[in-house]
Amino acid sequence: MKPEIISLGCRLNIAESERMRAMLADAGDVVVINSCAVTSEAVRQTRQVIRKARRSRPEARLIVTGCAADIERNQIAEMAEVDGLIANRSKLDPRAWNVPADAAPLAPTKTRAFIAVQNGCDHDCTFCIIPQGRGKSRSLSVADALKEIEQHLDLGAKEVVLTGVDLTSWGHDLPNTPQLGALVAAILDAFPALTRLRLSSLDGVEIDEELSELFASDTRVMPHLHLSLQHGADLILKRMKRRHRRTDAVDLVRGLKARRPDIAVGADLMAGFPTETTGHHAENVSIIRELEIVHGHIFPFSPRPGTPAARMPPHDRGLIKARAAELRHAVSEVRAEWLGSLVGQKLPILAERDGTGYSPSYARATVPEGVEAGEIVNMRVRGIQEGQLL
Repeated sequence: MKPEIISLGCRLNIAESERMRAMLADAGDVVVINSCAVTSEAVRQTRQVIRKARRSRPEARLIVTGCAADIERNQIAEMAEVDGLIANRSKLDPRAWNVPADAAPLAPTKTRAFIAVQNGCDHDCTFCIIPQGRGKSRSLSVADALKEIEQHLDLGAKEVVLTGVDLTSWGHDLPNTPQLGALVAAILDAFPALTRLRLSSLDGVEIDEELSELFASDTRVMPHLHLSLQHGADLILKRMKRRHRRTDAVDLVRGLKARRPDIAVGADLMAGFPTETTGHHAENVSIIRELEIVHGHIFPFSPRPGTPAARMPPHDRGLIKARAAELRHAVSEVRAEWLGSLVGQKLPILAERDGTGYSPSYARATVPEGVEAGEIVNMRVRGIQEGQLL
């Protein structure tokens, strides 16, 4: 049996899972759950996936790593299905897995390469447990980032995605404290043939001037801005200990769209944070249309033990779910309008392995039979079906 890596949670986990998949290629009958612990629901899903994996591979050695393996270590270790845990900080160390130190560091790819240029977080948002699982912010040097990207490009990657727990804090721990814009500029300068560079979730208040300029003016930077927004009401943002206010997000998006109108906005939004009133929720819903959020990642609030928000009086779970549903509905309306506006346009689509592909703005599209994964094909949009471009 070949090793199986099951990745949950963020894009950083996806990037790390690809590294583990290559590193463990010859490890035999083993299943690795690269877990998530961002919410209580994420931990529940992790446990559910562990049980399902054990039923599917009863003879395999089942190992859990990722944030839940650190934050919920005792809870996960007590599960009968689990054979062992690997600490999050050690998951990419061959010694932790008893494999050769020179195990292949990269998995071949013909679509996109996820490059983890940053890890950890130095902030203390009141709802978030992730710093306990990821530690302090750490940055990959420019030289190391360029080396890893070059390896992926040599393996056939057509798109590079920069990821991190707090991506816009990249460089704060490096000599001369460079900002993320400097890294993006270095990548574009080093690889002029790279046509698609995408950035994962960004903290809007840390988008530096150089990065903003590249977003607005360089077509190789994909027009897809995903913000770690969390809420649309200033008082709730303050209670979350976020560093931005509503107007900061509005001004940022307006400024970028004024120069590059095709930018598609995504955002993380939380429903039902403690003390959220009906009015606060209305502000949360309204910011979706104000920012034209078409890629919405909606989190129902769930308390994480050990965080300040867990000590605040919670809302009823039914109310939280209802508010999350309203947020999702608002995103679906804005998204439907956006997809409709793409009909008639000609777009370059990067084909995936499942018969679909993605436009630069991350709209999903069907691709014709015979198009191989990794090909970029220019296609004219003739309609929308089940949320995908035809």
